[in-house]
Amino acid sequence: MSASLGIYRLQQVDRQMDRANAQLDTIRITLENETELRSALERVETTQTHNQLSLREMKNAEANVDSQKIKIEQAESSLYGGTVKNPKELQDLQKDVASLKKHLVTLEERQFEAMLKAEAAEAEFKVASTELEKIQARLGNEHGRLIEEQSTLVKQLERLAEEREAALAPIESKLLQIYEGLRQQKRGVAVAEINDNACASCGTILNASIQQNARSQKQLVNCPSCGRILFAN
Repeated sequence: MSASLGIYRLQQVDRQMDRANAQLDTIRITLENETELRSALERVETTQTHNQLSLREMKNAEANVDSQKIKIEQAESSLYGGTVKNPKELQDLQKDVASLKKHLVTLEERQFEAMLKAEAAEAEFKVASTELEKIQARLGNEHGRLIEEQSTLVKQLERLAEEREAALAPIESKLLQIYEGLRQQKRGVAVAEINDNACASCGTILNASIQQNARSQKQLVNCPSCGRILFAN
C-alpha cells in the first residue's frame, strides 16, 4: 500500500466526520436560537397589552356615555316633572339639558372611536396569536425532525470514530503529524487526488515524475503549488 493511500483513507473518514459535526453544530444552533418564536411571542404580548388597554378605554367611554344619559334623564325629570315652577329655574334647567345633550354627542363620538380602536386591537391580537400558533406547530415538527437527525448523526460519528481508529493503525506517527498539520493549514483537506494529470484541489498540471512518485510505497509527495499530499489511484 502506498504511503498516500493510508492518509487518503484517513482523510475520507475525517471529512465525513467534519461534515457530520458541522451538521450537528447547525442543528444545535437552530434548536437553541428560536429568534422567530421569540419575536412572535413578543408580538403577542404587545398586541395583548394593547388590546386590554383598548378594551378598558372602550368600557370607560361606555361608562361615561351611560353616566351622561343618567344626568340628562335626571335633568329632564326635573324640567318636565312639574316640581320646578320658577321660570328662571326652568330656563336654567333647559340650558343644562341642552349642554348635557351636546356633551353627550362628544362622549358618544369618543365611545365610537374607542370601539373602533378596540376592534382593531383585538384583530391584531388574533392575527398575532394565530401566527404564533402556526410557528409553534411548524417549529414543533421541525424540531422533532432535527432531534431525530441529531440522533442519527451521533450514531454516525460513533461508527466513524471506529473507522478512524482502524484507518490510523497502518500510518506511521511521522506521516500522521504531517497530515494533521496540513489539515489545519488547508481547511481540512490535506490530501488531493490526481485527476487528469492535475491536482484535484488546485488544478496544477503534474508531470509524469511527480505522478509516479505519488504512488510511492514509503514517501509522501506534495503538490508543488498548493502543498497538499498527492494521492494517485
